[in-house]
Amino acid sequence: MIYDVIIVGGGPAGLTAAIYTRRANKTVLVIEKGTFGGQITFSPKVENIPGFSEISGNEFAEKLVDQALYQGVETEFAEVVGISEENGLKKVATDGGEFFGRAVIIATGAKHRTLGTEGEENYIGNGISFCAVCDGAFYEGKTVVVVGGGNSALQEALLLSDLVKKLVIVQNLDFFTGEAKLAEKLTAKENVEVVFGATVERYTGGEELDGIDIVKKGGEKAHIAADGVFLAVGLIPQNDVFKDVIGLDERGYCDSDERCLTKTEGVFVAGDCRKKKTRQVTTAVSDGAVAALAACEYIDDLK
Repeated sequence: MIYDVIIVGGGPAGLTAAIYTRRANKTVLVIEKGTFGGQITFSPKVENIPGFSEISGNEFAEKLVDQALYQGVETEFAEVVGISEENGLKKVATDGGEFFGRAVIIATGAKHRTLGTEGEENYIGNGISFCAVCDGAFYEGKTVVVVGGGNSALQEALLLSDLVKKLVIVQNLDFFTGEAKLAEKLTAKENVEVVFGATVERYTGGEELDGIDIVKKGGEKAHIAADGVFLAVGLIPQNDVFKDVIGLDERGYCDSDERCLTKTEGVFVAGDCRKKKTRQVTTAVSDGAVAALAACEYIDDLK
């Protein structure tokens, strides 16, 4: 079968693109290698999605999937290993076979970088968070740790400092790598403590996280009691396999603007894998709509 649109990635951007393209009466296949819903499925409670005062990330993802299936979107669990041109079509090669489409939307997202510490996965979404905008309000009046020292970490910490009782920043270097003005504003706050030259050795607690153990450069160890930990040590865009098709910037993101176009005609990009300043679920679904409409226009022009 030849699909009108093949979408790589089943997160909010990809599923929104699928809904829009199906409503435009296109045949659509969504290929996902892991969990439909993307990173938001790790958020136990989300309060910044329009139309929902409160919803779990997993429930939101399920609603998106149900809506896409209701529209007639087809799905496939597989890992995409390449995209190429063949007989005027886009060939999407996966570890489970090949699929052909007239247009492709890449919506593979970006994976939060973690520390790789033993037991870390057990606390993700249950004490470990990646987004202060999404989860900061749940720690109002509590103690939290931010791990990292770049701009993202400082921005997360500034937002959290206005909510929490105490904020501890753990940075593995002896200085912040983020902007000096952000650092000055943050360290001037009375409820903020900074620990430089330290790494996280382990997370502590039982079913619920209760803190971290750290190791300082000289080998000295210490425990920091905390109700939550926010990791801000970077993102890893899931784009490398497409680098020759879409074009990447120096950080590995697709070098595309708000039109969601790539350097290859008929290939579009949406969501967190795209070069952009703000990465939120709302901006991902916005990209999905833009990319879908662009793909539909491209297909219609082929006829």
